[in-house]
This record gives sequence, C-alpha cells and structure tokens, in this order.
Amino acid sequence: MKIHPDEISSILKKKIDDFKFDVSLDETGQVIEVGDGIALVYGLEKVMAGEMLLFPGDIYGMALNLEEEYVGCILFDESRNIKEGDIVKRTGTILSIPVGEEMLGRIVNPLGQAIDGKGEINTDKRLEIERKALGVVHRQPVSEPLQTGLKAIDSMIPIGRGQRELIIGDRQTGKTAIAIDTIINQKDSGVVCIYVAIGQKKSSVAALVKTLQNHRAMEYTIVVSATAAEPPALQYLAPYAGCTLGEYFRDQGKHALVIYDDLSKHAVSYRELSLLLRRPPGREAYPGDVFYIHSRLLERASKLSDKLGGGSLTALPIIETKADDISAYIPTNVISITDGQIYLSSRLFYSGIRPAINPGLSVSRVGGSAQIKAMKNVVGQLRLDLAQYNELEAFAKFGSDLDRTTLAQLRRGERLIEILKQDQYEPLSVAKQIFSIFMVNNGYLDDVDLSKVKVIERELFQHLDLEHKDLLERLTKESLSDELKEKMHQVCKRVKETSI
Repeated sequence: MKIHPDEISSILKKKIDDFKFDVSLDETGQVIEVGDGIALVYGLEKVMAGEMLLFPGDIYGMALNLEEEYVGCILFDESRNIKEGDIVKRTGTILSIPVGEEMLGRIVNPLGQAIDGKGEINTDKRLEIERKALGVVHRQPVSEPLQTGLKAIDSMIPIGRGQRELIIGDRQTGKTAIAIDTIINQKDSGVVCIYVAIGQKKSSVAALVKTLQNHRAMEYTIVVSATAAEPPALQYLAPYAGCTLGEYFRDQGKHALVIYDDLSKHAVSYRELSLLLRRPPGREAYPGDVFYIHSRLLERASKLSDKLGGGSLTALPIIETKADDISAYIPTNVISITDGQIYLSSRLFYSGIRPAINPGLSVSRVGGSAQIKAMKNVVGQLRLDLAQYNELEAFAKFGSDLDRTTLAQLRRGERLIEILKQDQYEPLSVAKQIFSIFMVNNGYLDDVDLSKVKVIERELFQHLDLEHKDLLERLTKESLSDELKEKMHQVCKRVKETSI
C-alpha cells in the first residue's frame, strides 16, 4: 500500500484543528523570563495581586506586578531550578502566614516556617500578610506607657503602647542595643515582642537570639529572620510578616511590640525587586511607591478601642543613616510617617555617652500623654537643662573665666550626662529611674566626684531594694506629693552620707 504525502499532511492538519488545549490560561501561566529572584509569567489572566503561585519543584512565588502582557512574580526560593517554558499554577489564596501562641519562643522565616531546628509549629490559625490598617473609629489615643528601661528614653522621649517611634542613626551607634534592652525590659509586663531581622548576617541574628535566651526573653518573643543570604522577596516580606504576628496578639486584647531592624535594608530589597520588574526609578533609583510600602506597614501599629478589646501594637522601626544625614530620602520618608524619633549620634557614641541619644533632635509626639505621673513631675526641665549644658560646654571651651552660676550649671550638666549613661542589657524599672533623676536634679551629686556618681547610684538601688520596696511601688502609681518627695529626700541624704 502506497502512502501519499498529501494524505499525511491532511491528517496532520485535521489533528491540529481538532486539538483542544485543556489547560486554562485563567488558572495557569508559562514562564517567559526568570532570574535574580523574579519571574515574568504569560497567562494567569485571573490572578490576584499578592496571590501565591506554585512553580515547578514546589517553589512558591507571589504576584506583584499585574501587567497587560504578563504577570511579574517574586520568588521565595532560588530561581535556578525554574526555566523558561515552565508551567505556573494559581493557588487561589492571598499570601498568609501561621499565627498563634505556638509561635512564641520560635525563630521563623517570613513565610512563618520554623528555621530553629525545633520542628514544625502546630497551629491551624492563619492571617494574610497584607492587611488594611484600622480606621480612626477603631482606635483610641495612646495612654499606657511602654517602658524601655532606659533612663534617657523613658524620661525625655517616652513611648506609649500603640505608638510608632523611629530609632535612627549611623551604623554601630547602638540602635539594635536599644531594641534588645526594650525587649528584655518587657519581662513580666505581658507584652509580646516580635523582632524582625532584615538583611543581617546569620551570625548577628544568632548572637541576638542567644542574648535574649540568656535573659529569658525568648519566652515571650518571636524572631522573624530574613538574612542577607535570603532572596530579596523574603527580605521584602519580613516586616509585613512580623506586623501580622503582632496584630494577632493585639486583636486578642493583648499588647505587642514589633521591631523592624532595619527598614533601610527593606527599602533596598524592594528597590532591587522593582528595578528587576522594570518599574520606573525615581529619586536615588527608588520607585515612586517606596513611601507607600513603609506607610502601609507602620500605619498598622495602633491602640485599639475598648470595644475591640483595647489591645495595642507598638512599632519601633530602625533606620540607618550615612554620615548622620537624616535628610536623605528613606530617613525623611519614615520620619514623616512615625510619631517621633530617637536620634543616635555617632559623635556622642564615640565620646563615651551611651546610649548616644541626642535629646535636641529626638522627640516623642504622643508619648508624653502615656508617661507616668511621677516621671513627669521629676523630669521637668531635664531636656532644657541638657540643652543649656551643651551650649555652656561649647562656650567654656574658649577658656574664658566663668562665674559661679555658670560653673554650677556645668557641674550639674556633667552629672546629669553621667547619670543618663547606662550599660547594655541592664534596663531599669521606672521607679529606680525616677529616683536617679530626682537625686541629680536636687543637687545631691553636685559636690560628688564624677567618677563616683555611678557608685552612689548603685548603692541607691541596693538600698531601695533592701529597705524601700513600698516606696518604689508607690512611685509607679502616684504623682509626686510633698510627703513622697520628703521621703525621697531622706533616702537620697542617707545614701549620700553612707557612700562618702
């Protein structure tokens, strides 16, 4: 039997005409370009923004750019296992992470998966990573203090539960140290802490976790880690994951504190993804919506109304500056979103003043209403006294003869600076802070040698712990009455007499 070429071609044409493509472009797509942590996918016509997508090899990604011709996806794993032509499937779910009490004490990645070697986290509760911030009607003003345990902050730059307070300064000036001290100080306060590490070395995160374990702070802390070795997509998602974990506890009527360390690296990871996805660059090569990624994150921190349980989520974002330049693009963005900033000066840090807080550039816009009464009474003109001391110190360097009043102000200022210095990992109760500031404000240390100021302070704390626990208790609840002040004067006199 002879086969004619015409017959073969007609059979092939008929087969092609009758072929039905079973895979719907609505539900699947095809990779047209991949690399550097992103993939461009043709198809996926009904995909949602922020939807999780499944790539071959059980690799997950998220739809970030919904273009006319393709979908721009960010990948949560190495892109080397994905190639052009691979089929991508929709999952039908917006990206979410597991939440719950079971997360406490664990180290997780931004997808909520445990990375601490202690096994899986058994929780069936999940929340979407991107959630809309609650409106004004569902909130109430900041009214409860969140004590950091640091004298310089709790006295001059008080933070309230539900506030957003920026920690800003050059690298290696003690920004993370303030965050760790604040976490350690939340012991027995009922505040759940979430520490988000973005773009750091794994060794740095491990050292931080070890410190928290040594102070038994991991019991009420969750660490979300997206180190420098992780894909930029995970670094971009990390703060949103940490915020979602905090919102779970806030919505249960509890109090949570979330620390983003740091949002400079978060902005850089987003810039990297945006430029790879062909988004037009603007100032300093950042895309135009870089302000929006931080505003929608920080706006989620809030103090809920009593009707919704009265829970709170406090945010302490960290921003790294270069050469003390707080007028750069990302720092000014975050300053305008937050309720104040704690500015750390490299000049103060290297001159031995630690924490190196510059009271002139630091401010807390809403925290004052949350500060306890006794602290408000004792602080008084503290910030002004420090500012005057700094002016006088600069003037005194010229070597001119100074009158007695000016010399007295300089001596008081030096002792004030000395008393505000604090060692790392040694947060103080608010009552002890009040006593320290009261002692220096009332001139008890004016004639004491500068090297002995810290010695007298330690003896004051020992004396209070042994004999005046009731007085410490009263200071946390009452304002400074004349009777309470008299008792404090007696304690200060006695400690000074026994110490000299």
